Amino acid sequence: MKNIVLSAVAVLAMSSFSVADIAPVEEPIVVVEEPVVSTGGFYLGLAYGFMNAEVVDQFNNDHVEITETILDEDFSSIMINAGYGFNQYVGIEGRYWFGLSTNTALGRGDFNSDVTVDAWGIYVKPMYPVSEVFNFYALLGYAGADLTVDKPGYTLTSDSVDGFSWGVGAEYRFTDAVGLFADFVMVCDSDEDYVNANGFDIYNKQEIKAINVGVNYRF
Repeated sequence: MKNIVLSAVAVLAMSSFSVADIAPVEEPIVVVEEPVVSTGGFYLGLAYGFMNAEVVDQFNNDHVEITETILDEDFSSIMINAGYGFNQYVGIEGRYWFGLSTNTALGRGDFNSDVTVDAWGIYVKPMYPVSEVFNFYALLGYAGADLTVDKPGYTLTSDSVDGFSWGVGAEYRFTDAVGLFADFVMVCDSDEDYVNANGFDIYNKQEIKAINVGVNYRF
């Protein structure tokens, strides 16, 4: 009888070990928190850069086509911008450039002149986020510019040059609030035909371009 009891206990013990051996092992559940990154909101920016203004006249004189570069100068510039991001893919942005004065000879160079360019633009801003902190963007909108020439004895301010404007750039965000950006903008690219005082039909082309490096601050 004693042997039977011992045998029964041994069988029960072996059964317990067998159940323990085949019981599934549960993996620990690890919860990974996703980083919270702002994808929209208002921002302000300030940039330093360079603008180029080019003004070219083309006309025929005795059936000979003449091209005269009236202005082709680079300017230092300061730009302020303000925008709103609807999400990480699209926003709107307004810009104003203060061109710093440069001294140059216009046309045939009879006198040196102080020349400045001020410009503005309003843009739709499509964006492509490469990562949480880096994105490429485009600027598509409308812009205008004023060209001012100070020559000895008089000041000339051109009519505002305006029209379609575009640009491309990239931004790197050091924090959720602060980002460094760099871009190229074709501020204005316009042309017109007119007749000058000598009766020549003139084709006039004006281009104003800008390269900017600056900082955005998001609220």
